[in-house]
Amino acid sequence: MTDRNDHTRAGKNKTRSSSTASRSDSQFDTATEGLTNARTRIVGNRTGFLADALVALVRTGTAIGDVLRRAASRIGSVVTPLGWTMAAVVPLAFFFGYNLGWIELVTVGWAGVVMILIAILYLIGRNPLVIQLKVAHSRVVVGETAVGQVVIDNPRPRRVLGANVEIPVGAGLAGVTMPSLRRNGQFSHEFAIPTTRRGIVPIGPVRTIRADPIGLVRRELIWTESTELFVHPRTIAIPSSSTGFVHDLEGNPTRDLTNSDVAFHALREYQPGDERRYIHWKSTAKTGTYMVRQFEETRRSHIVIAQSLARSDYATDDEFEMGVSVTGSLGVRAIRDARNVSVVVSETTPDFAKRKLLAVRPLSTLTRARLLDDLAVVESGETALTITDVARVAAEQVAGISVAFLVCGSGATPSELRAASTKFAAGVEVVAIVCDPDSIPGLRRVAGLSVLTIGYLEDLQKSLARSAAA
Repeated sequence: MTDRNDHTRAGKNKTRSSSTASRSDSQFDTATEGLTNARTRIVGNRTGFLADALVALVRTGTAIGDVLRRAASRIGSVVTPLGWTMAAVVPLAFFFGYNLGWIELVTVGWAGVVMILIAILYLIGRNPLVIQLKVAHSRVVVGETAVGQVVIDNPRPRRVLGANVEIPVGAGLAGVTMPSLRRNGQFSHEFAIPTTRRGIVPIGPVRTIRADPIGLVRRELIWTESTELFVHPRTIAIPSSSTGFVHDLEGNPTRDLTNSDVAFHALREYQPGDERRYIHWKSTAKTGTYMVRQFEETRRSHIVIAQSLARSDYATDDEFEMGVSVTGSLGVRAIRDARNVSVVVSETTPDFAKRKLLAVRPLSTLTRARLLDDLAVVESGETALTITDVARVAAEQVAGISVAFLVCGSGATPSELRAASTKFAAGVEVVAIVCDPDSIPGLRRVAGLSVLTIGYLEDLQKSLARSAAA
């Protein structure tokens, strides 16, 4: 009897362990589905010591390579290619000159030594200058004109010779030749700042270049701190009436009924537990039955604007940039209307992560400028969460959602949008805004979901108004 019970219990434990293992495997498959970070490219879905060791080896090699590249960059910024050539020629000239008895090679070697010493002397010292970097505005909209200015003063009682001045501007370089300055002289130069693309443009620091006449070495002298110019995405003004989806004390009441609120709905018969202060005595006197007031629930609305950063949700970069502009336009309008708003974007799974990172990154909604600052730096990624996962995480993390705007491109399929809308609770108005320049703007409604397709940013205003009216 005991053996039979032990056998039965062992069979149950084996079944339970196998079901747990299968459930764990299915969770792992779901977590890695569609994951294309660096780890999956190296070892796929494999786990264990060998896989972790191989990933650790690749990460270590990458880190060492970065250190070596930074060191080579610093050395290369001082010694020019001609300088490296001279450093190699001098010892070879001495070696072959003395061993083969070639006086010409020995002369070349000593001449190279003299030129190297003279070049080193050019690196010593620092001009007595006062240099300022000025940028008129710290924030501009993409496409607007932005100008910076460098001002150089000579406060010393003697004349300062000219110099080459460089101002790094983003990935480019603004160069200017400073003339010689007399006592208390001043020189100023304006330069253009590119604003063709959304982002943060680092400007500076201003540096002067000291180099020998031959060009063996060059020394960069830093004079100012660097500054940043925020290039905001383009946004359009959306009238407050266009956000007619929102139901709160400043707008329309909800369809949910409650026993206590401010928006009267109807009368109904008294039920045990109702508060006596809501009894409508005139109706009670007419009907002979206690009648109480019933209200439509009004609540402070909470708008959620969620944008997917997954590259698979956008066919082109133009679609993605339009999506960022849509998110900015909706967020700015909500902030100006003093509504409760949350703006979230996809998180990106790290390169060497074993699981997909199911998270969203909240953007600042304290002010209009802070929101656009955060939107200036968002970028699409291969491992960023798709619109369905973004909706799922946003619905779990944000409480009291009234309206959810889901922003994506033409890469998101209708079935994915429907799946995203189901992640929110019942009663939440879900609006998917699809940015597709190749499609005709339109509105279509599915159960619990409104899909707005826009071809240009200006279509957003009319589409929202049409959807709210519908």
